[in-house]
Amino acid sequence: MTELKARLLDSEGRITGEVSLPSDIFGVAPREGLLHEIIRWQRARWRAGTASTKTRGEVRGGGRKPWRQKHTGRARQGSIRAPQWVGGGVVHGPKPRDYEFKLNKKVRRLGLKMALSSRALTDKVFIAEALPKLERPKTKVIKSYLENAGAISALIVVPARDLVLEKSADNLPKVKVLAVEGLNVYDILNHEHLIIDKEALNKIEERLRR
Repeated sequence: MTELKARLLDSEGRITGEVSLPSDIFGVAPREGLLHEIIRWQRARWRAGTASTKTRGEVRGGGRKPWRQKHTGRARQGSIRAPQWVGGGVVHGPKPRDYEFKLNKKVRRLGLKMALSSRALTDKVFIAEALPKLERPKTKVIKSYLENAGAISALIVVPARDLVLEKSADNLPKVKVLAVEGLNVYDILNHEHLIIDKEALNKIEERLRR
């Protein structure tokens, strides 16, 4: 197998060279069906499941018949809170529920390798020797960094949460900053490029080789 390479970036986003990527993590052939299943699992976990409607037994009022059964010329009705009435109960409406389902840990780990590989195999991975050091959020600096790298849509992976960097990227619609512990298939595939801090790369290797 051809050795996988990623372009090396300096603190201004300029390409300074290349670095090798481990093929056991970045050289796994992606399988569309497996990646789809993992994204479905992720999105199911993110669903709040709090949508709720009231049945006719839960709606307030309507304790007596609105009119007598016969000889009114109108259809017979038992309660103004029946489903056909405005303000009545809802038939088969949503109730709070948990959408999550189980997915094997080995499958999730393999999916992460496949997602990383999908970017490495198409030459969309950068390794950052140093990311911009910011004392306060500055979107302009991050935008300039990404323009120099040629990566407008990018997921920036850092070793640990960096709130200043995260806020600096908030106003850029196709950019997200994520710590290694939060790295996931959906976010990798949702961005065209992957920019990984050099320290974060070591942590990714540790996480996926356990």
